[in-house]
Amino acid sequence: GAGFYYITLYKKEMRETKAQLDSMEFTGEAGNGLVKVVMTGERQVISVTINPDVLDPEDADMTQDLVLAATNDVLAKIEVETEKMMGKYAKNIPGF
Repeated sequence: GAGFYYITLYKKEMRETKAQLDSMEFTGEAGNGLVKVVMTGERQVISVTINPDVLDPEDADMTQDLVLAATNDVLAKIEVETEKMMGKYAKNIPGF
């Protein structure tokens, strides 16, 4: 019936939106751009860039904190975009 058709169409649209989200790239930054982490929407790390100015052998903790902050920043951006793009589907699926 028509209901099955709409469910199939809905699932197809959801898959396409998820694929689009997964292929997007997001950049998280810390220390005014001294550390950058780039991930896909699937949360796969593509690159980590660390400005040599923050590489102080006497203060590795600072560099580690910046990498951590940049990683959390990019994950938060992915989460916001995921909610924006996929939220309409989650609202209509019980238990999602």
